[in-house]
Order: sequence, then structure tokens, then C-alpha cells
Amino acid sequence: MARPALRIDAVLVQAVIAGALSFAHLHDLAAAAGQTGWKAWAYPVSVDLLLVAAWRRLRADGPSRLAWCWFLIALVASLGANVATAGLLDLGDVPPWLRILVAAWPALAFMGGTLLAHSPADPAPTPPAPSVPTQDPAPETAAAEPRPAPEPPVVSQIEETPALPTAVPVPAALVDHARKVADDHHARTGTPIDTDALRARLGVPPHLADAIAAHLG
Repeated sequence: MARPALRIDAVLVQAVIAGALSFAHLHDLAAAAGQTGWKAWAYPVSVDLLLVAAWRRLRADGPSRLAWCWFLIALVASLGANVATAGLLDLGDVPPWLRILVAAWPALAFMGGTLLAHSPADPAPTPPAPSVPTQDPAPETAAAEPRPAPEPPVVSQIEETPALPTAVPVPAALVDHARKVADDHHARTGTPIDTDALRARLGVPPHLADAIAAHLG
């Protein structure tokens, strides 16, 4: 079986060249800021790895403030090094603030890589969930059906039932006791006792109080 011919991708070649130039610019800036030896070579690797890690987080978990924040920090560091080495900055006399930024970069990159690797992804909002309960007006219509309940006729019948108080049998002893209560009330107030007062004094239900009042009358 013949092996496929090796094809050279122009985009890949361009990416390798651009990466090598950016790598060299970062190395030159770190060396000018006092980071000599292997440390100057470690700075480009740190910046590029943080940039790649943030981009992979964006591709894998979707847009998030954490990934975008560290992606922009790494991008600014890379672009800043490329611009600084373009002749706008004297690499023989690096200002103190740039030395401070270069010296602080390892701690910043370590924190960014740790957060990107171990922070959970932002939960995606799920707005369609509340739309399901809103489509249930049926229980309201079902609950509205029992509104014409036959409550008023029942009330009227209950109100009409006290018309039969005399049919309730009343013990003679209770009638005698009620007569004493009525006489006592008349002696104290000068007026005959009414049904409500009689019911309250005897502690009997309304229909029985009406029957006793009928016997007293």
C-alpha cells in the first residue's frame, strides 16, 4: 500500500513562524528585564501555555468571564512583548515598572492556570424551564367549574328549619327550671326573658331554646 504524500499546510507553516517570532520577542523582553538563563526561555512558554489553556476552556465549556479574563491577560502580555521589542523600548535600559511586571508574571500565570484547570464551568441558564408551568391554565378553568355550587338553597333551608321548634320534646323538669330562670330574669330586669338570653342561661341549642320558650309562653 502506498503511503500518502506529505502535504505542507501553509497555514501551519505561518503559525509556526509567527509562534517562533513571538517566542523570541518574549524571551528578549524577559532577558532585558533581568531574567537570564533558562528563566528567560520559560517566560514565552508560560505566556503561550496560559493563552492556549484559556482558549481551550472557551472552546470546551463555552464563553465564561474567567476564561475570557485570562485569555485577554495572556494576549496582552504576548502583544505587549512584541510591541516593546519593535524599537519603542530601549532594551538596554528597561524601566522599573516593566521589571516589576516581568518578575510578577510567574505568580500571575500560576494562579490563572490553576483557576482554569480547577474552577467549575459557569452553569448555563435554562430559561425554557419556567415556560412549562405557564401553559397550565386548565386547573383554573377546572376549578372555576364548581362555582355555581348549590350553597344558597342549603342556607335558606337551614334558615327555614327553625319554624318547627314546638315539635321538639322538652322534659318537664327542664321546663320548670327554665320558668325559674325566666322569673328570676323578670324580677331583676322587669322585662320578660327573650329566647337568646334563655338559651345562654340554660346552655341549650337554639331549636331546644325555642321549644322551651314556646312552653313558657
